[in-house]
Amino acid sequence: MNDDTGVVSPGTEPARPSPDHEHAMRLYGPEIGREPEALYEEMRRRFGPVAPVLLDGDVPAWFVLGYRELHHVTRSPERFARDCRRWNLWESVDDDWPLMPYVMWTPSVTFTEGAEHRRRIDAVGDALGAVHRADLNALCRQVSDMLVDRFAGDGRADLIDRYAHRIPAEVVARLYGIPEQEVPDLVQDVLVSLDVTPEAPRAHRRLRERMVRMVMERRADPRNDVPSRLLAHEAELTDEEAVVDLLVVLTAAQAPTGDWIGNTLRLMLLDGDFSLTLRGGRGSVGEALNEVLWKDTPTQNIIGRWAVQACELGGRRIERGDLLVLGPAAAHRDPRLETGEPHVHTTNRAQMSFGAGEHGCPFPAPMIAETIARVAVETLLDRLPDVRLAVPSEELRRRPSVWMRGLHELPVLFSPTGR
Repeated sequence: MNDDTGVVSPGTEPARPSPDHEHAMRLYGPEIGREPEALYEEMRRRFGPVAPVLLDGDVPAWFVLGYRELHHVTRSPERFARDCRRWNLWESVDDDWPLMPYVMWTPSVTFTEGAEHRRRIDAVGDALGAVHRADLNALCRQVSDMLVDRFAGDGRADLIDRYAHRIPAEVVARLYGIPEQEVPDLVQDVLVSLDVTPEAPRAHRRLRERMVRMVMERRADPRNDVPSRLLAHEAELTDEEAVVDLLVVLTAAQAPTGDWIGNTLRLMLLDGDFSLTLRGGRGSVGEALNEVLWKDTPTQNIIGRWAVQACELGGRRIERGDLLVLGPAAAHRDPRLETGEPHVHTTNRAQMSFGAGEHGCPFPAPMIAETIARVAVETLLDRLPDVRLAVPSEELRRRPSVWMRGLHELPVLFSPTGR
């Protein structure tokens, strides 16, 4: 292992799992993904704020489920870094390990550190930051209206497939300046690429090819869009850096924001307090969105961080190169945060759904995601004021994922309106 970077060198002897992992709990399986709260509470009872866990294939890792500990890890890049090549178990996992897409190194902003990370993330943030909020609001409303128009006359719809999951990619595609006729295929490829299906790799390849063409086009003919601003930035990104970072923004915006919209609509339809206040005025939409980030966050768990040096965290001995899984959903339920007040989280914005520190979502990405989600909910309420669930609430199914929390579908009924 390189002493300066901590990156694992070829031939490095794999680390042995901590003795704590003899009693570790599995952080995988379909049942865990459907209702993980009981698992988090059992982990907290048995191990405290940092728990030994086994990932798919019983690969050992550390699960950070304490709020204070999670905040410390995300704010301490000198101790818990992002470059996955530090992992001390690389020789213990196969290329077809199910979580390989989350840990495999790519030359994207995701795995950069220090000055290189600041160079890349500043370019991404500045390219996104040039989008005026009024223009973004108008674009989100346009996209939301367009999608509602497609089913408003039917009197029924699945708000996940036909609405919540399509809005983020539709908005980002337009921020990228992608021609109108190409947007539907791009949106479909984004959705497919995030599934665990044989078609997902092919969809990802098509997305990458589209980003490569777009970068070449913007080099030759700059426009007033995010890719052109990224390429013109003083950071002087290479074509490859621009391609992978544009892909990161596109895919990172899609699943979390789509599930945020879907989970908020579910809250609106099931929670009597929020249902009444949401229908009573737009001011409470932001409160509902924040409540969801605290109690039903789309980003349940994140891989991760890698220990730069051996250290102690939450009473556990962490070895150099150990993998840490970040658990925002569990941290939000840390008993040390409890106040006893109902809906206290509607105004408290200290949640960790967007991460924190240098590898948290860069400004203005959280603002853009919040705008997309807020306008989506507001538009649906404006257009379909009597929307209601089409099935009993117990029939709503969660996707069986321990990483993202969202619904398979959200079938609703409403009075048909003119398109």
